[in-house]
Amino acid sequence: MTQAILLAGESWTSMSTHIKGFDQFPTVTHHHGAKLFLDAMKDSRYSVRHMPNHEAQEDFPATLAGLLAYDAILLSDIGANTLLLHPDTWMRSQRTPNRLKLLREYVAAGRSLMMIGGYLSFQGINGSARFHNTPVEEVLPVTCLPYDDRVEVPEGFAPQIVAAHPVVSGLGSTWPHLLGYNEVQAKPGATVIATVPDTGHPLLVAGEYGKGRTLAWMSDMSHHWLPPEFSDWSGSARLWLNCLDWLTSSAP
Repeated sequence: MTQAILLAGESWTSMSTHIKGFDQFPTVTHHHGAKLFLDAMKDSRYSVRHMPNHEAQEDFPATLAGLLAYDAILLSDIGANTLLLHPDTWMRSQRTPNRLKLLREYVAAGRSLMMIGGYLSFQGINGSARFHNTPVEEVLPVTCLPYDDRVEVPEGFAPQIVAAHPVVSGLGSTWPHLLGYNEVQAKPGATVIATVPDTGHPLLVAGEYGKGRTLAWMSDMSHHWLPPEFSDWSGSARLWLNCLDWLTSSAP
């Protein structure tokens, strides 16, 4: 049976100014980091809708019924403001549903949520992801720091598997290196599956909320924290599939 997944975020637009002596001109490029994940889902039982950040601000479901159309929702590099500030509120001063609260209801009702790390995940760069003290943080198996939570590891680190769990089934104990992560704290009762060796910080944590399940992966889905050595690893696709298998196994 095909199961529906919503991946929100994992996109960005960049503007550059090129100066050539007296003359200058701007260029704009759009990027998304979900390609490797979406490729891994091909020929699987999962039908994934990728909703980039610029679409999610308006199109992310604003009703519980709309969220329940999905068996699991993944938030990756999408800040809380994108979900809080629908254009009707931001530009027209109209009341709109609080989609962070709806995500809490969604998980409590028996569906699943995963947050994937990045510069606009958890608390994020300069604290601007702003999930600390939100209904989404209440649902997650980790708590966010109240400030910039990025930990850059340019020399690389190999994840340390510290607990047997279906999410890491078949992946062994030797993983390729990563280049950074978001620092968080595991909640009491959550299952810490993998950690960062030098610091002991949680890297992969599973939990439950209400009738649903939650996962937190504190590193990236794509560059720059997730290098080619990791994305080319034979276990990379298996990791994402394991995550979805575990998340959706609780879906009604």
